[in-house]
Order: sequence, then structure tokens, then C-alpha cells
Amino acid sequence: MALLARFEAMSFSAQLIAVAVVCDPIGFAAGYLLAPEFGVEPILGGVYGLVAASVPMSLLVLRESMSG
Repeated sequence: MALLARFEAMSFSAQLIAVAVVCDPIGFAAGYLLAPEFGVEPILGGVYGLVAASVPMSLLVLRESMSG
């Protein structure tokens, strides 16, 4: 819970950077590694993973826009 409190204490721009630094590499790696299971080229799977990794970023921006 301390990590979540620390994240909430960051400015919005720092939160965006933190989410991008964590989610983008994970999304690309997961897409790259899972792509052959779905019959897709690995690099295209990496792109799909980046698109999927943008969901937490979108939710963060949506939460910020709703709060004020």
C-alpha cells in the first residue's frame, strides 16, 4: 500500500511517465512472446501489446479528467 500512496502523491505528469515506463515494456514483451501462439509475427504482436498497454494510461487520464 505504501507504493500506491507514493504513486498518488506524484504529480499527474510524473504518474503518466511512471505508468508508461512500467506498462509499455511489459506490453511489448508480452505481445512479442505471445504472438506466435496466435499465428502473428512477433513484431506485430509487440505492437498489439503496446496498444493493449495503453489502456492503463487511458484510464489514468480518464480518472484525472473526471476528478477535476
